[in-house]
Amino acid sequence: MSCERPVMTLAHYIFYSNAAWHRTWMGVPVFKLPFDLWTYQEVLFDRKPTLVLELGTYNGGSALYFAHLMDIMNSSGRILSIDITTAADRPQHSRIEYRTASSTTPETLAYVRSKIGPDDKVMVVLDSDHRRDHVLRELELYSPLVTPGQYLICEDTNVNGHPVNLAHGPGPMEALSAWLPGHPEFTVDAAREPKVTFFPRGWLLRQGGG
Repeated sequence: MSCERPVMTLAHYIFYSNAAWHRTWMGVPVFKLPFDLWTYQEVLFDRKPTLVLELGTYNGGSALYFAHLMDIMNSSGRILSIDITTAADRPQHSRIEYRTASSTTPETLAYVRSKIGPDDKVMVVLDSDHRRDHVLRELELYSPLVTPGQYLICEDTNVNGHPVNLAHGPGPMEALSAWLPGHPEFTVDAAREPKVTFFPRGWLLRQGGG
């Protein structure tokens, strides 16, 4: 077992450097490691959020993936995906709403709050600007919206040498390290992490709930 960590780190490098995360879902680029996509499937099935707030849309592949999983589960779930850019060819689905805006403006936060019903179970995915200060701001703004018993997923905590992309500069991992000590209501769910994940320490479970 002593060699497990170096082996997993090497596997991480191999997957990252060979673009094994440049995947598609139903023809739409999704850009996530398949192990992490599988874990998302487990989380959606186990926790059954009724609203997924996705910060960072890009091509819309992950929003479509979430929507299709909800279709399979015959759930009432929906996705609100927010990005500063727009694209005419993003996949359309009745469960998905795209919004072109910065995730951190008061107007965006007010809009998001207006979409949350009293019985909603809210999960949040942070996958927009991966610089430390931006991620820290999103953690501060959106963590209160996560329903107890649901997840806040901070993506791409692997950059800036954790263990890949040393040149990135302070990013999601550094934001988490600064934010987590003051938020005991969230715990890092290490048991949820795949052996190789691009979101190390990024699967955060809000305590309470079912």
